[in-house]
Amino acid sequence: MLIDTHCHLDASEFDPDRTQVAEAAWAADVRRIVIPAVEVANFATVQDLAAQIPGGAYALGIHPLYVSRAQDADLDTLRQAVIRALDDPRFVAIGEIGLDFFVQDIASGEPRERQEYFYDAQLALAAEFDLPVLLHVRRSQDILLKYLRRRTDVRGGIAHAFNGSEQQAHAFVDRGFALGLGGAMTYPRALQIRRHAVDVGLEHLVLETDAPDIPPAWLYEPHRRNSPDQLPRIAQVLAELRGQSVSDIAEATTATARRVLPRLALQD
Repeated sequence: MLIDTHCHLDASEFDPDRTQVAEAAWAADVRRIVIPAVEVANFATVQDLAAQIPGGAYALGIHPLYVSRAQDADLDTLRQAVIRALDDPRFVAIGEIGLDFFVQDIASGEPRERQEYFYDAQLALAAEFDLPVLLHVRRSQDILLKYLRRRTDVRGGIAHAFNGSEQQAHAFVDRGFALGLGGAMTYPRALQIRRHAVDVGLEHLVLETDAPDIPPAWLYEPHRRNSPDQLPRIAQVLAELRGQSVSDIAEATTATARRVLPRLALQD
């Protein structure tokens, strides 16, 4: 059994064949797919989709690159949505939240401070309801950690698509986060990510696709759509890097996903 801890199955790229994609993932032994929201407008979409597919789960949050079109009132809307979702066993985390300093000038020219405001407010919400978070980490590791050091009551979660330094990796792990590994790890030139895949304890790693984005090496040309049924082959790459069996990788990453996202167990 495998768990895709980060998959945007609601994306428009899946509109023609979303049901078939979910069925293919299930047939490939991907038995949980976590679908994170990115803005208030798709809260209901990810909730409904998680209920429609086998093994579906979801998170609610406001992505840093969607802050540019968010209003302060959206934070209250998020809080109310979280309260309503607490009785839903498919609801597992606050996410996707975080910071993205790769895209310096996002659509409306919102400064970093705006992203940080939404990030901190959503960390507070996660702490209030004792929920883990799905972190978007893009050239922002140290600032993300700065806020986590201030909010010691955040239970942890997953540092999605992690590509920081060894020191930063340990800092996230020490704060209860697993590191998300996906398609980027499959590229031989991704030396830093591959070092984390080998050096970080397997009990601190989870698998993800970020589908339809971050396609693995075998889908790169001609920029084909990523999908959750690619997870077994991604697991195979991690197994080869670590010199372990695929079954060991599947068992350990599944256990880690359930530990850092404990509400996943509500679906068992």
